[in-house]
Amino acid sequence: MRMGQMQTTVAAITMVRDDLFFLRAWLRHYGTLLGRENCYVVNHGRGAAVTAEAAGANVIGIPGDHHKNFDMKRWRLLNGLVGGLKSYYDHVIVGDVDELVVLDPEAGVGLVEWLRNVPADRVLTPLGLEVVHRIDVEPDAITDRILGPRRHVRIAPHYSKPCVVSTGTKIARGGHFTQYDKLHTPEHLYLFHLKFSDFPTYVETMNARNAVTAAVGAGIKEAAIGRHWFAEARGEDRATFDAFAQMKQEPGFDMRPYRKRMQRSFGPRGETGFFAFDRPDYDAQYVLPDRFSGLF
Repeated sequence: MRMGQMQTTVAAITMVRDDLFFLRAWLRHYGTLLGRENCYVVNHGRGAAVTAEAAGANVIGIPGDHHKNFDMKRWRLLNGLVGGLKSYYDHVIVGDVDELVVLDPEAGVGLVEWLRNVPADRVLTPLGLEVVHRIDVEPDAITDRILGPRRHVRIAPHYSKPCVVSTGTKIARGGHFTQYDKLHTPEHLYLFHLKFSDFPTYVETMNARNAVTAAVGAGIKEAAIGRHWFAEARGEDRATFDAFAQMKQEPGFDMRPYRKRMQRSFGPRGETGFFAFDRPDYDAQYVLPDRFSGLF
């Protein structure tokens, strides 16, 4: 249920440049759960389409010059904004526009009500699930909601991110680590990554991101930005999606073993001051239970 303007339990913030497919999903999800007035969109490049799409949310326009240290600058800004918003909200959700924090309907309450009962002064790390478009069995196009036409997910430790923040901490570039020294992985909390949720959208998005890195003019080793933005690290698109059918199909939907493995390996990340857990590659995919259909 959409909350009214007095809701100050949780805000969500992201940064976007032109990714309208994902922005629409982000705004539908958090706008419905939190109220658009509690959603903050950093509009990198002040794109008119982003401003129009995010009407009713808080849009922060910033210059859009290409820069090889883009990701470093982005997280410096997001850390500052999270720290400021935390003075006004109990919890702040921060992440990329193609990442959504979702509470399993099995919890029996909405995300805002659930977070009202979570103690402050901590960081929550949802379990990462990557929505994959099984093009061999999912022919339907996405018209609005993603879950329904798409039902398959793979375990994605890389996207088990410490992204629900209610304490003072620094988040590392990419959002994968924080300086918070405890690991809270609530049973019903997930982070859904949408990059591979729709084959046509993937091709379009990767073309745009490859164009950005080409404009920057820096190589993979020189640029403070993810490898996936570079054409040479992209691979062949159709083969990438065909490979999802070859992943091991696991029965049921029991995520407890994955959370336990996160807890067992949690500790300092060398001498960096950050904390982390192991992020192995799992050859495991699941079909989402019916209760998730239509959530976003």
